[in-house]
Amino acid sequence: MASRRNIRYSHLPVDENDDYGDQNRHDPRFDYSPRTYNRIPWKSIFLALFLLLLGCLLLLLSIFIFTGHMQGELSQAYSLLGLGFLAFMPGFYETRIAYYSWRGTEGYNFASIPDY
Repeated sequence: MASRRNIRYSHLPVDENDDYGDQNRHDPRFDYSPRTYNRIPWKSIFLALFLLLLGCLLLLLSIFIFTGHMQGELSQAYSLLGLGFLAFMPGFYETRIAYYSWRGTEGYNFASIPDY
């Protein structure tokens, strides 16, 4: 690919009214807040709670098999442990976001949870 080394660049004209240092200027672009921004995604929250409870149950069952309180093979315990982590992690993550959004913690809102 050939480079163009002989191109003459010129400065763009500067607008005298455009002052980036003025902090008191109001920019209406950042005022837009859709109605769905504060809508609570109930289906997603119920799914997150279901995954959290299912993950806790599977992790508890795997611990019972590991400690010998329940009958089962070691391979069953490892599979329950893996499935428990796979169910627990997204359930905990979305439940935490929903809880902090409900509490009104800064930086958390219901728009961060995907709606199904």
